[in-house]
Amino acid sequence: MGGLAQLARAQGYRVTGSDTNVYPPMSTQLNAAGIDLWEGYSLEQLNPLPDLVVIGNALSRGNPVVEAVLERGIPYSSGPQWLGEELLAGKWVLAVSGTHGKTTTTSMLAWLLDYAGMQPGFLVGGVPSNFDRSARLGESDFFVIEADEYDTAFFDKRSKFLHYRPRTLVLGNLEFDHADIFPDLQAIERQFHHLIRCVPSNGLLIRPKVSEAFDRVLSRGVWTPVTTFGQLEDDAEWSVRALSAAGETFELRNPRGESCTVHWGMLGAHNLWNACAAAAAAHHVGVPLAVIGEGLRTFAGVKRRLELRGEPSGIAVYDDFAHHPTAIACTLETMAKRAGSGSVIAVIEPRSNSMRAGVHADQLPAATRMADYVFWYQPPGLDGSLERIVTQSQSPSEIVSDINELALKVAAKATAGDSVVIMSNGGFGGFHELLLDMLEA
Repeated sequence: MGGLAQLARAQGYRVTGSDTNVYPPMSTQLNAAGIDLWEGYSLEQLNPLPDLVVIGNALSRGNPVVEAVLERGIPYSSGPQWLGEELLAGKWVLAVSGTHGKTTTTSMLAWLLDYAGMQPGFLVGGVPSNFDRSARLGESDFFVIEADEYDTAFFDKRSKFLHYRPRTLVLGNLEFDHADIFPDLQAIERQFHHLIRCVPSNGLLIRPKVSEAFDRVLSRGVWTPVTTFGQLEDDAEWSVRALSAAGETFELRNPRGESCTVHWGMLGAHNLWNACAAAAAAHHVGVPLAVIGEGLRTFAGVKRRLELRGEPSGIAVYDDFAHHPTAIACTLETMAKRAGSGSVIAVIEPRSNSMRAGVHADQLPAATRMADYVFWYQPPGLDGSLERIVTQSQSPSEIVSDINELALKVAAKATAGDSVVIMSNGGFGGFHELLLDMLEA
């Protein structure tokens, strides 16, 4: 929603907005764009009367501003609908979908097109470091967007990505998530097939070579050419092969068998997959392999995606958005390969709706096995206890329910040479800054 606000502002609209607990980096971006923010949902924000209210999918009936909009007959739209109708119509949309890696892959793809001089517009659910903002209009017909399967709004329960009408579509991976709106994986697969139905026959679907979920999705019908990506041994059309333990160097190969070697600042096998998918999408709009390789070498990552926040007292503190067992496992496996002789300490806040509901409880003990120690933060309102996860954990673990106590315990546990990985998809109550300050002191 913050990215949409910036796009509307760039088009010349006067834009205001409201939310609760807006935190950096989005709050600073909005302030820099001259967008006035309201904390909470006061009816005063509807004076003067807006021409349009764009309602995010976090709001529902009962919210005072939502009720006022409906009662007064003020025109309203969802974010995806406004974007699709107002900005994406007539554009060559390159969309990146999937359970994991959307933000990083979208950022890579936007950077590859920009590096090639194509000046794309983009909307990302994070802040790409190469651009230092999450959205821009661009100066070409190309628009790169992170395509989320979450529902659109309280009045439109279709997945958001159905409004984007992509011509180039990356299908990154597919697992069960968003248990608050989807009963099972099959329901999510149905939404992905609805998306595939919208891709024209002169477009391109980019999918993993190995994926039973996407095998099922595509078996329902495909009207668009398909290309695959994966590891070299998978016999995928676009493939990657790690040349170093943590993936800092890798080989990228295109369908013609041509290859380039990339040495970059990213880590982990999952990012090699992200790069492979982004490369295939960039190539579809004309970016040569050599330019793709050069662009990937200069890709600076995404804020809050295994972002190094500081190294006070010789302790590396990383911020990571991981909030699904697969993402947590990938992050910790990457850190274990990178850590050397130091310990990897994981600090996890189960904040997503699925995590809070305990949907992934059976998978979480194994997901943290590569950590040397795990701190679980039990926030207020969590459905059930984390005790079972800790009991079954393959790594030493403990539960802490107070932010200050948590920072003290982590600071006491970590020593020079260790890595602390903080995993949350929210602000975590300012824990990052609190820990950094303690370690610095």
